[in-house]
Amino acid sequence: MLGKFLSITRSDIGIDLGTANTLVYVHGRGIVIDEPSVIAINQKTGHVVAVGAEAKRMVGRTPSHIVAVRPLVNGVISDFEVTEEMLRYFIKRAMGGRSSRFSRPRVVVGIPSGITEVERRAVRDATLSAGAKEAHLVEEPMAAAIGVRLDVQDPIGNMIVDIGGGTTDIAVVSLGGIVAAKNLNVAGDRLNSDIIQYARDEFKLLLGERTAEDLKIAIGSVLAQPSALEATMRGRDLVTGLPREVLVTDVDMREAIRGSIATLIKSVRETIELTPPELVADIIHRGIVLVGGGSLLRGLATLIERETRVPVRVAEDPLTAVVRGTGIIVEDLDLLRPILVETDYETAIS
Repeated sequence: MLGKFLSITRSDIGIDLGTANTLVYVHGRGIVIDEPSVIAINQKTGHVVAVGAEAKRMVGRTPSHIVAVRPLVNGVISDFEVTEEMLRYFIKRAMGGRSSRFSRPRVVVGIPSGITEVERRAVRDATLSAGAKEAHLVEEPMAAAIGVRLDVQDPIGNMIVDIGGGTTDIAVVSLGGIVAAKNLNVAGDRLNSDIIQYARDEFKLLLGERTAEDLKIAIGSVLAQPSALEATMRGRDLVTGLPREVLVTDVDMREAIRGSIATLIKSVRETIELTPPELVADIIHRGIVLVGGGSLLRGLATLIERETRVPVRVAEDPLTAVVRGTGIIVEDLDLLRPILVETDYETAIS
């Protein structure tokens, strides 16, 4: 019986379809793809030039007829056809280049909580069109909670904060469902935009997105650090139009992202306020778990703990929590089916 089960599910796939990065888990093999959610297209021919890391390297460096785009905005599909092409590439690559009606996988895709029925259908349809036999959806905070091995199916409150590239999902889960949740567009991309705006206002310097991202990773923090962090900010002078570089510190980064961090913490507190008292007691005992790339921002866990008076910890390997959760689901899809979010329930392409 076990052999029969494994033969059916050996090619099932879990996908964390993120605004910034897409991660793919293949049953029995683990995480096989972790690449940027970027695709480069030749507008003259309509052909895909590159996908993932190779496409990201082209951002800002291509001739006018080749455009490198991110087809997801704030965790949802902004360009259906481009997303379909990107998914088709990742699914085919995850399956080792196999592509036939007999090798189509069942796919579980992580989606932000709180998105509309139309947006859910778009993700499902794009996944089916990209070559999936079946497409199932799971809300990302639930997938993340499963990925970090929280007891999501027990009558116990667990709180998870998933700070991704486009969105932050804050949720309290219990008995296989989300009891209270908030989804906000304050995440990694917003912090990058804050840094770009700060450089413009304070230094009259125009930065690119990649530069802002590098600065955030190198010296970004939300609390004063034991020793000062410094980095060189390079961009175009808005006055002279010439290249210029400025030495900035972690103090500058804190000032740049202060408003967005305050919004995030306010949303965490509001989610706790929406939670039933019995589950709040569980959260106080078990703490808040942070996942996603944003959780690695220096001092963030400490600041949230200080502001909420609830213990906070960063999950082990927070960047892969969601995709690991989808992987656990695909390995036992029938048992965990009740936690999935379906549009018109499960439909297969035969």
